[in-house]
Amino acid sequence: MKKILVINGVNLNMLGVREPELYGKKSYADLVAFIKSAAKNHGCAATVYQSNCEGKIVGRIQKALGKFDGIVINAGAYTHTSVAILDALKAVALPTVEVHLTEISAREEFRKVSYISLYTEKTIAGKGFLGYEEAIKYLAEKV
Repeated sequence: MKKILVINGVNLNMLGVREPELYGKKSYADLVAFIKSAAKNHGCAATVYQSNCEGKIVGRIQKALGKFDGIVINAGAYTHTSVAILDALKAVALPTVEVHLTEISAREEFRKVSYISLYTEKTIAGKGFLGYEEAIKYLAEKV
């Protein structure tokens, strides 16, 4: 069975509370359940990790080497600021898909820059929870 690491970054744990007009009313627990179900439906096992700390996300990416077949990452605001996360993804060289719940290209100017996309094979934005399923499906077919 293919193993996918799903990493959620800063503030994703606040789903359902943070700006529900943008992110919806479903909770982070709802997202985790959705991801695990989507992975199972595509013949994969998903391990879901969330942290608000950039260094912990980098550490989790590094630990993925040799243990996972691919990574799905929604780094939250770190998408637009973290060269460290980009470098960690490049170091482990696992197939990676970037996901965003909202359409970041239609939001503030600073959100239009994604350091993570300099490495990822694909970026899926603006599809809500379904973006995670699309990313899992892509990796399930690729790896």
